[in-house]
Amino acid sequence: MSDMSNEQELDPRIASRLKRDSKGLVAAVVQQYDSGRVLMVGYMNDEALRRTLTTGRVTFWSRSRQEYWRKGDTSGHAQYVKSVSIDCDGDALLVEVDQVGSACHTGDYSCFDAGGELPAVVGHRTAAQKLVPNGPGAPQPVNAAVSGIDALDDTKQTIKAKEG
Repeated sequence: MSDMSNEQELDPRIASRLKRDSKGLVAAVVQQYDSGRVLMVGYMNDEALRRTLTTGRVTFWSRSRQEYWRKGDTSGHAQYVKSVSIDCDGDALLVEVDQVGSACHTGDYSCFDAGGELPAVVGHRTAAQKLVPNGPGAPQPVNAAVSGIDALDDTKQTIKAKEG
């Protein structure tokens, strides 16, 4: 999709929160809204984000072609916006979409299908961390570990009292 002449400005309240790279771009992680599956990563400048927020379709800035492109205009594999979130640092966006067809230019549903997993050491939570729920308002792992130690001490005292 080529550059449009009727550009407007991105809402300053949104623009002020963005931390752009040296080319004025922010990474946009695109995710299928109902499955949570990550589909692709694209880049947006202020105008691409404004178009995404105001048209209901995802628009990116093509770093190779140096032009705007709206996903699906040539392939028919459109991305319909469900929500857009900014991360805590302002340097990345999460765009939840209803994907029609393939998201990847290779024809794969996700751009992460063909690449495959890289060899990596798999990490595991400690026993104390397994007790810690995820999400907003959840206690920090350090607090859970301390609580776990307190609970263990209480259990030891109870056992000693019963034995003694």
